[in-house]
Amino acid sequence: MYQGGGVVGAPVGAFGDDVLAAFDLDFYAGGERVRRPLGASWDTRFEAVEPVREFRWSKGGRGFAGWYYSVTVGDHVGYESWLERDRLLLMDRDPQVAVIASQPFWLQWHDGRRMRRHAPDFFVRLADGRARVVDVRAEDDMDDATRESFAATGRACEAVGWEFEWAGRPEPVFMANMRWLARYRRARSGRPAAVAAALLDVFREPMGLWEGAGRVGDRLQVLPVLFHLLWSGALVADLACGLLGVESVVWAEGGQRWEG
Repeated sequence: MYQGGGVVGAPVGAFGDDVLAAFDLDFYAGGERVRRPLGASWDTRFEAVEPVREFRWSKGGRGFAGWYYSVTVGDHVGYESWLERDRLLLMDRDPQVAVIASQPFWLQWHDGRRMRRHAPDFFVRLADGRARVVDVRAEDDMDDATRESFAATGRACEAVGWEFEWAGRPEPVFMANMRWLARYRRARSGRPAAVAAALLDVFREPMGLWEGAGRVGDRLQVLPVLFHLLWSGALVADLACGLLGVESVVWAEGGQRWEG
């Protein structure tokens, strides 16, 4: 029998005891399955827990699960769709993001008719210590049950001071550029350091990608470093206006020097 508390059907006061008691969190802690009221478990380090379900895919299924190597985490993070993988990639590039965990817990509640549960896609710890819960779903793939689950998750997050983000489908041109640059996300792509420093110096004045790379040296050696600097944000281009190409204008952000 359910012993978690109240019903999440009608509006309730944010940060109130009613909300804290209305939700349970079901998660793994030290290899053990734990279920506690939201108010008793909100301070758990969910960025360090194990996923509550496996990442698997079946032939002909709609999803495509896998593992993405995050340079932010220094380890692989699971995803259940290409859209989740894209969101992982964008979070991996975000300097505010310190840690990312996928499928961190089951959020459980009663909606006045039946028990409900939802596993958010990601739990994110930000560099300033704040927590963010992220759900990923394209707008045209939303149904009533999903909207209700996201609304309930948002109320639960608000009650304990977490941010809640619903992430939809990203702008396609920008995302295509990000997928390309992510190939160069690892620190080794930013070496030799002398090439990185030369690129930052050359691009103090905006110029075409191909021209600037050629001024530094052999483009076969220079371009991977250039792409790494674009990934890290040390170099900048308008990644939403068109696919990266030889004529793309690149410049050094803030005139900064390479410290790699």
